[in-house]
Amino acid sequence: MNNIINIAVVGLGQIGIYLLNELNRKKDEIELKTGKKIRIVAISAKNKNKKRRFRINKRIFYSNPLKIFKEKKIDILFEIIGMSDGISKKIVETALKNRIHVITPNKALIAKHGDYLSGLAEKNKVNLEFEASVAGGIPILRTIKEGLATNQINKVYGILNGTTNYILTEMEDTNENFNKVLEKAQRLGYAEPINPKLDLNGFDAFAKVRILSALAFNNKISKHKCIMEGIDNIDLKDIKIANQLNLRIKLLGISEMINNKLFETVHPCLVSKDSYIGNVNGVMNAVIMHGKPVGENVLQGEGAGPGPTSSSLLSDLLSILRGNIKKPFGIPTLKRKKVKPFNNNNYTNSLYLRFEVKDKPGVLSSITNRLAKYKISVKRIIQTPDKKNNKATIIIITHKTTEINAKNCLSIFKKNNNILKFPTLIRLYN
Repeated sequence: MNNIINIAVVGLGQIGIYLLNELNRKKDEIELKTGKKIRIVAISAKNKNKKRRFRINKRIFYSNPLKIFKEKKIDILFEIIGMSDGISKKIVETALKNRIHVITPNKALIAKHGDYLSGLAEKNKVNLEFEASVAGGIPILRTIKEGLATNQINKVYGILNGTTNYILTEMEDTNENFNKVLEKAQRLGYAEPINPKLDLNGFDAFAKVRILSALAFNNKISKHKCIMEGIDNIDLKDIKIANQLNLRIKLLGISEMINNKLFETVHPCLVSKDSYIGNVNGVMNAVIMHGKPVGENVLQGEGAGPGPTSSSLLSDLLSILRGNIKKPFGIPTLKRKKVKPFNNNNYTNSLYLRFEVKDKPGVLSSITNRLAKYKISVKRIIQTPDKKNNKATIIIITHKTTEINAKNCLSIFKKNNNILKFPTLIRLYN
């Protein structure tokens, strides 16, 4: 690698423009730490004249990013568009084929095409770096690839989405409803301003779970059908009731090897307020790993916003500048195995069930009878009447039961006229 390194930045949204400013600001520091001079020779986005947080050099602006490969000599390309296919995939693919190192925070792209792209990087002896795709500023992927390289990891779980963690924390702290807090998150730049759906429905956290699994267990990125639920159905009422029970709601991503089978899931969990994970609040992320011989390992840091993401992007840049040519997933793509999926029906948890019902005799017993029919035993019941509206809220905490029992049992309640809306289900974690 020459001492002068040419860089292209494609995608100038919140993260891209922040990164561009950091690259310009920290040129001297980067040279001091790596002995390499960086030059930004091309930038690209949809709109040249859009008002941005930092000024851009319009002389090096490309409306069509694919033109950069024909007109400029590039050593390293940052892809920060964020799509799983389309121009994002095309840019990364073209760069790798042209022996250009690629750095991206694009978890959707890596979760979908990571196996193919990592093979391409290895074939062309360049790096595909994606530290920023999981848990913002936490160096979790490098920790697994390097710091814990000789450990046998059997479980990785945690809070992997700063947006949802901020929303759940803020709802509890302010007593404001979901929509109000979401608007606040959008204003602060923690949630996508136009379509935050991929954060809220669990997809963002799930893409990260798939990347973590591939790294932790040396397997190919799984395509299995898994349990994926977001926080869009969490009501302020649930947060208040959880509070009374000394519990907190967190969206957890979980990946684990169970009897040599891969179990991956993302869903809201009720966790104890006294637990470590129950006290990771705001935009913070936390990842907990279990391995041998290291035992339990915990990493925590900010997981949303351009600052933490840029921190990880620059860490990838310095790794490349120091000459670390590495396999994207730690071991050769051809050596990574396909793993069979764990049967989700056998996943067991205690459940929190909230029923909104007509306040009349016999409703509670009809619910508990149906639970008993599906071998779901009741641990605790809280009944709160609303006399004015002739309604009641019934909270049932169950003993542990399987996913299939819960699903079959709840489907019956769709047809019950005394139940005013489909029951809310939240799993209790550990």
